[in-house]
Amino acid sequence: MAETAVENLQSGEILAPVFKELETILGKDTYDMWMRPASFELKDSVLTIQIPNPFWQKTIQNRYENIIKDAVLKHTGLEINIQYIVKENTENATQTNTPVTTTSTLPIQPVVRRNPFPSRLNSLYRFENFIEAPSNRFAYKLSQAAANKLGDRGHNPLFIYSTPGLGKTHLLHAIGNQILQNNPYAKVLYMSAEEFVAEYVQAIQYNSTDDFRRKYRSLDCLLMDDIQFVAGKSDKVSVQEFFHTFNALFDSSKQIILSSDRTPQQLDLDERLSSRLLSGPTCEIKKPYFEARIAILRQKRDANHFNIGDDVLAFIGEGIQTNIRELEGALFRLMSYCDMQGVTPTISIAKEILADILTLEERRLAVNINTIKKVVGKHFKINMEDFSSKRKTQSIAWPRQIAMYLANDLTDMSLPEIGREFNRDHSTVVHARDLVKETIKKDPFFAAEINQILSDIKAVDNK
Repeated sequence: MAETAVENLQSGEILAPVFKELETILGKDTYDMWMRPASFELKDSVLTIQIPNPFWQKTIQNRYENIIKDAVLKHTGLEINIQYIVKENTENATQTNTPVTTTSTLPIQPVVRRNPFPSRLNSLYRFENFIEAPSNRFAYKLSQAAANKLGDRGHNPLFIYSTPGLGKTHLLHAIGNQILQNNPYAKVLYMSAEEFVAEYVQAIQYNSTDDFRRKYRSLDCLLMDDIQFVAGKSDKVSVQEFFHTFNALFDSSKQIILSSDRTPQQLDLDERLSSRLLSGPTCEIKKPYFEARIAILRQKRDANHFNIGDDVLAFIGEGIQTNIRELEGALFRLMSYCDMQGVTPTISIAKEILADILTLEERRLAVNINTIKKVVGKHFKINMEDFSSKRKTQSIAWPRQIAMYLANDLTDMSLPEIGREFNRDHSTVVHARDLVKETIKKDPFFAAEINQILSDIKAVDNK
């Protein structure tokens, strides 16, 4: 979008730094999807968020509300309550061209005094909702140990590395949240290496390096994400300051947790700092296996009360194997589309909506049309020759139309080619395709039946 991060805000100057930070924390794609369609107004200690529909409210409440509150607290000093206003057009409103506004207000909670130290932690990331799997088990166990035994030499410093999107940041926040659960007044700070460098440069500009050092060297735990940013700086002053901060904390038996997209040996670091990093345990998070990907999707489904079947989750889990971030993003994209369209998620819809991120194999199954006929015929108990016969009884015509729809969806064949396979012309194929697609949208039980047929086709095709 062309608009800036704050053009849709009614409290521009006050909230501008808040939303710039949100865009940094959430990432541009997530920010564009969930924040830009909303409008925001801050008055006294109430932030009013106007959103398009109830699904938006549920998503922001469950996933981003605490992040928003922390960002507002950091930049304005206000501990806010959030009020949601849901604007949607009902069927009657559409007929009269009058928008209907419904308001959903969170109950006003008494302000609870928090640890005055700004930890910058996302309270949604906890050990309880991290999916433990063989690919991340070592990192998970070490992170738990570090959180419960601060500064213990057996896991300090702790260095976690992986390719992006596999859960490093989740673990860092989970460690911090567990520390604060154990000791609410511990000084815990989460930040990216880029933010550390920027803050240090600012401290130099404003002659406040002493304040900077006091802040960092008084910590009980430093959680630093993407340490490769410091390693890649040509400006050695920032690297030296990080080295001295690291040493001060380490020598005081304070906990240090670092994450990176590469191993310590692969970082371009001063030999002294590199040896310090290697003095503690190093663990890798690998790409999750299929079963772990399904477990992650199920957790997100249940946490957000999504109505989506395991067959669709399995399709997404097989089609997206790169990282967890893309996996979760795909689920939320699909559910957002289905919620706005008022349809039940199916494998066919997932294929269409997620085509740009599914693996090549999943984007086009390219199954044989005879496989489609065999599976559909078995499901409805009709013979192969019935698909090409002139019979028009419902018991024959309906399975034939379903097979035409699936052939159009799963193969590279043109409409005339599909028609010839069923002894029909292309207009009959178009009619069948549209009829089945419309029935899927209206009837969730039929949608589930189609999903089962798709799974059976895929099982046959993969043998």
